[in-house]
Formats: sequence, structure tokens, C-alpha cells
Amino acid sequence: MSSFTPGTASLPTSEVELSISCRSLQGKDLLSKSDPMVVVYNQPFGERRWVEFCRTETIKNCHDPDFTKKITFSYHFEELQNLLFKVFDVDSSSSKLEHHDFLGMATCTLGQVVTRGKVQLPLSMSSSGNKGQNIYGYLILSVEELGAVRDNVILQFQGRRLDKKDFFGKSDPFLVFSKAMETGDYNPVHKTEVIKVNINPDWKRFTIPIRTLCNGDMNRTIKVTCYDWNWNGKHSLIGEFDTNLKELSEGPGATNVYCLINSEKQKKKPTYTNSGVIRLAYYELQKSYSFLEYIKGGTQLHCSFAIDFTGSNGDPTSPQSLHYISSMPNSYDIAIQAVGSIIQDYDSDQEFPVLGFGARLPPAGEISHEFYVNMRADNPFCKGISGVLDAYHKCIRQVQLYGPTNFAPVIKHVANFAAAYRDGRNYFILLIITDGVITDMQKTVQAIVSASSLPMSIIIVGVGGADFSAMEVLDADSTPLIAPNGVKAERDIVQFVPLRNFLATGLDPVAAKVRLAKEVLAEIPAQFLSYMRANRIAPQPVPQGGQPVILPPDPELLLVH
Repeated sequence: MSSFTPGTASLPTSEVELSISCRSLQGKDLLSKSDPMVVVYNQPFGERRWVEFCRTETIKNCHDPDFTKKITFSYHFEELQNLLFKVFDVDSSSSKLEHHDFLGMATCTLGQVVTRGKVQLPLSMSSSGNKGQNIYGYLILSVEELGAVRDNVILQFQGRRLDKKDFFGKSDPFLVFSKAMETGDYNPVHKTEVIKVNINPDWKRFTIPIRTLCNGDMNRTIKVTCYDWNWNGKHSLIGEFDTNLKELSEGPGATNVYCLINSEKQKKKPTYTNSGVIRLAYYELQKSYSFLEYIKGGTQLHCSFAIDFTGSNGDPTSPQSLHYISSMPNSYDIAIQAVGSIIQDYDSDQEFPVLGFGARLPPAGEISHEFYVNMRADNPFCKGISGVLDAYHKCIRQVQLYGPTNFAPVIKHVANFAAAYRDGRNYFILLIITDGVITDMQKTVQAIVSASSLPMSIIIVGVGGADFSAMEVLDADSTPLIAPNGVKAERDIVQFVPLRNFLATGLDPVAAKVRLAKEVLAEIPAQFLSYMRANRIAPQPVPQGGQPVILPPDPELLLVH
């Protein structure tokens, strides 16, 4: 909710949360149901192009999915906010949509959903809508305005003496949490993991925003449903109960022990008591802070640049080379300037280490995947973005572009510094600018997974026209990254952006740089906050007295109209 201050002006905007469900989806798999995922697109203000906004989770073996991932939009009353939804059957871990079966699409405006509260849209196979009588299923959207509360709650539950639902064994239970909506419906907001063959499960702790769980209303009903997982997607109901955040806030104890009730069994058996018991095992209110609260408290962002000097960039003396130095900025110049112009405002001394990889170095032509671009091991820092560009231009004339394209050494280099500063006062960003296909993919994945527990983010900007599918895998927005040794990344710390998307003919170069910076930095605040939350780090108090601090712009608010 926006604040009311007499004598001032504000735009009629609010944050709204969109819930997505599908019904009667097509079956694309021969021996099982589809594994649906919805991709949401919007149109930047004043433009006609569709831009991917986010993706839901994938739900296995289900033609009637209710997605727990909520989509948050800023609703602008005065704008036409077009939305496009595409449903896919996920067939692999690939992030490329063309690798998955298309199940249908639907379009609407955010205003249509806001004014109705809940809408059902038929899915079509093209933007022109359904032709004939073919039915491809339905998309159901519901929306609610979000309260201003930002805090999270950490919860953990235990089950005891749950009903045995499997003929030859015990149950495979999991919990689904749903919040009551103004329409009278219940929308799922969280699912626990499945615990196999166990009627006395202890589920893992999970963290959920209070506004997602109950929109800040302590008395709003939360329905908790316990299911027995089945491989075919037809999960068996064990039982359910109602609670609210006010009750849960009392913590573990007698008031937070709940009987699971299966209404069908209750009707059939006069002696029925319950289908097991669910206990609250842990409750914690977690204060949530904003990105700028940490910056105000003195947290420093440290940005390192890593530049690709492999031979696939082309002979730097040729105008066709991505490293060609002239009066016009090349692709590397554009990426450094666009991102650096924002990042430098968060670094107090504005001195940046610049690494290179994939070159043969003077005097003996030794191949290196981790060298300082200014050729000074005693002082690898470049003063300001102009210093970064100057060192880069001089380096091009001193090294021989070679190969291969190895990322792991520069990632480990920055990770070593991040590992030494874990208290939340410093956060490290590595900007890798590259033209090629990664040649040390497994080592790179291992290095990223290892760094995912550190105060660190990795931005990859792809230049040129190469196949960047491997970069999309590293981005891991929809599928968590897993190292060769089987360890899963603790956080998503990688953001990949292809520069070519911002260099289309006719685009204003200045606007293109700003758009690139916004896209590149879009995930940094969320990745930063995920580290702070995971490590329970609160921002430092804002220094009192002295000279006022001029704050840099918030990356979350870098909007281009």
C-alpha cells in the first residue's frame, strides 16, 4: 500500500501478486502426463516487443497444476500492461524453450485481472487465438494487492502417525500450504519436499515472505494439506487442517499441534478420529531488509572485470574483430562502460582489478587464464572505468589472442577474496565479458557451485554471435546448478546477458547502454539479499552525523521509459 502524505503527489500504483493455475492441459508424453511450466512475458513501457519476465516452477505429471511461485508486478492504473503466458511441457534440464513441448498460450492485460480478481483464459496454439473447436486447456489467473510488510517467517513441521496410503509400504508425505483469497478460493503458496516411506516425517525448515503466506494479515486462514506422493501425479489425500499466522507465532507447543482430517474417511467411519498429527517444530520471524539499507549501512560492493582474450574474437588489427580498437567503442568497451558506470557508484575507492584469460603473454608467449590486464602483479587495480578501458586497450597491443575459453580460474580468483570476507560488510561482483563457448564447463560449474555460499555474484556478458546455450545453463534461473560431484548450488549467483540483444540497428546507443546495465544488474540485489538472509546478517546502523552520504541509484529502479 502506498503511504498517504497530505500536500504531496504520487502516482496510483501498487504491488500486486499474480497466482497461476492451469486446467485440462494436453498430454505430450507417451507414458505419463505433461510436466508443465508457465513462462510469463510483458512489454516494456511504450514498446511492442515481448520480454520474458519470469518462469514458474515445473510440476511433474500434472494436467491441472496450481503453481506455488507467485508473480509480483507493479500495477500502474494509467498504463496498458500487456501480459503473455506460454505453457510448456518440460522435457529436460535445458533452459532453452525450444527444447520443450509447447502446450498453449494466452494473453490479457494486468488491468483485466485486477478488475475481475480472477479470470479463466482459453489456451491457443498461436497469438491469433483458437481456430475451430480445438480445446488446449485453460489458464486461470487470480490477483491480490500486496501489503507493505517485507518480513519473512521460517517454519518447520513434523508429522506423526500418518495414514499408510501405499499398499505395500508406508506413505510418501508432503505438505501444501494455501492462503485464503478474497474470492473464497485457496491458492497454494508453498510445498515441502517429499519424504519417502515415512509416516513420522520431519520436513526441512523453509522461509517464506509473510505477505506471500497471508499478505500480512495475522488472522487470515492458512490451509495445510498433507498428501501421499504418487509417481503418476495423482497424489492421495491424507488429511488437512486450518491455521493462521497468529496461532503459528505462538511457536511449538500444545496450541500448534493439529489433527489431519480426511473428510471422506470421516463421513464413512463413525469411529474416525484423524489421519495423523502435524506439529509445528520451529517458528522464527525474520526481519527483511532492503538492498539499499545494507548500502546505507556501509556494505561495499567490489567489482572485478574478466576479459576474454581468446583467438575466436578475431585479429584485433582487423575491423571485423570484437577487440578492434578505433574511435568507435567495440563490444567490450560497450559492456565495460554500461555496467561499470553503475557499479562504480557503489565502490568507494573506484579501483577495479581487471583480469584477462585465454592469451599468450610477453615475453615468452606463456598461455594464461588468469592474468592482470594492466600487467602489474604488484598493483592490479585500475582507477575508475576510464582506467579499466585504458588498461584493456593497452593490453590488446601487448598480448597474443589464443585460447581456450576457461572461466574457472577467474571465478576461483575472486571467490578466494569473497571467502575471506563473509561478515556482510563486503560483497564481490565478477563481470566476465566473453565471445565464446566455454571449454572448461565442468570445472566452471564446480567453481560456481562452490562460490554460491560466498558473498559473490557473477555477471556474464556475451559478445558477438556465438552459441551461448552453455551460458543459459550457468544462469540457472529455472533449474538449480549441480556440480559434477553432485552438490547443488546454495544460491543462484549467475546472470547471463547477450550483448547482441541491445545492439539492434536503429537503437539509440545511449539508451542501449542503459537498458544493458539494467538487464545485467537486475538480479544483483536479489542475489545480494539471498546471501544476507541465508547467513542472518543484518545491515549495519547508518552512520550518524558528519557529511551526508550521496547514495548511488538503486539497480531495482533503473527503469527506461
